[in-house]
Amino acid sequence: MSIQLIATTTFGLEAVVKRECQALGFENIKTYDGKVEFTGTEADIVKANLWLRCAGRVWVKMGTFTAVTFTELFDQTKALPWADWIPEDGKFTVVGKSVKSTLFSVSDCQAIVKKAVVEKLKQTYKTDWFDETGASYTIQVGILKDVVTLAIDTSGSGLHMRGYRANALDAPLKETLASAMIQLSYWRKDRILLDPFCGSGTIPIEAAMIARNIAPGIHRKFASEEWKRIGKDLWKQARMEAYQAIDYDAMPQIYGSDIDPAAIELAKANAEKAGVDDCITFTVCPCQEITLPGKYGVMITNPPYGERLGELKEVENMYRALGGIMKEDTTWSTYLITSMEYFESLFGRKADRKRKLFNGRIKTDYYQFEGPRPPRK
Repeated sequence: MSIQLIATTTFGLEAVVKRECQALGFENIKTYDGKVEFTGTEADIVKANLWLRCAGRVWVKMGTFTAVTFTELFDQTKALPWADWIPEDGKFTVVGKSVKSTLFSVSDCQAIVKKAVVEKLKQTYKTDWFDETGASYTIQVGILKDVVTLAIDTSGSGLHMRGYRANALDAPLKETLASAMIQLSYWRKDRILLDPFCGSGTIPIEAAMIARNIAPGIHRKFASEEWKRIGKDLWKQARMEAYQAIDYDAMPQIYGSDIDPAAIELAKANAEKAGVDDCITFTVCPCQEITLPGKYGVMITNPPYGERLGELKEVENMYRALGGIMKEDTTWSTYLITSMEYFESLFGRKADRKRKLFNGRIKTDYYQFEGPRPPRK
């Protein structure tokens, strides 16, 4: 029996996650705002969690229906087959969100859903008491314009938590967004990549993991690893296959630099933890002093935005300097994310393409300046 699955995404990344789902062989893929739905098996839950680079979480979709009263919410929630997933000893919590809906009190909706699920499990397991000593399950009740979607989280912590980050600096770029920026660029593993504002190394590390075909979830644990319905064997098998799929021979040319020595130390530690320290060169260097290491390279970066008080002039000068450096070698392509609306005038060139993306809660544009493709070898 096929399972309905949902991969949530940051707004603007739906098409990227859809492409990833297609590449993984998932079926019946449909995109909506902030999510990509597809059908799969228990093995696909494991595969999606291990391999999706740009999704937020993977959910099992239990059902969707319209509800404008608490009675409707209760009855339709209770009608769903919760025991298919939650065993008698399972412990579960309910999280929620409601947007533009009659049932606007999230805490009340959570309580109603919790009660309905408990009643259904009591009925199925013919008991009035649950030990709750088994695996954990997080149910989400999401209501949008009176349409309720109920789903169980298979991931646990968000998929951006790859497990290689020793600790993050201020305002880090999420690994999922960094990976999407790379996948939306012309960069391929045989081209040079440079990030002159690399911070704790997220963009260079994500690129190196893509180049080596390292599954983004290989170093971490997932909520559904403890679920009886999936079983430990599927996880063991998928992890073994992921390790076998790593291309240790790939030696991409990846460079990361930053003005902050502490950031560079952290980036080196993170790269080592991710198993890609041997293919990234990290240096301490202000962006105004970078030199482009070769021809036909690709710069992908998340510079400061000048959002903090007193930073604006400094950031404007940085963007001007960067524009000057990139003018010196027209074989390079530049991909840069910022919330500064007049960035192009400082950089000195109009972007070939622009894409609206959210970095956390900050609305940004992803500017794409495409250089020529390298000559065929």
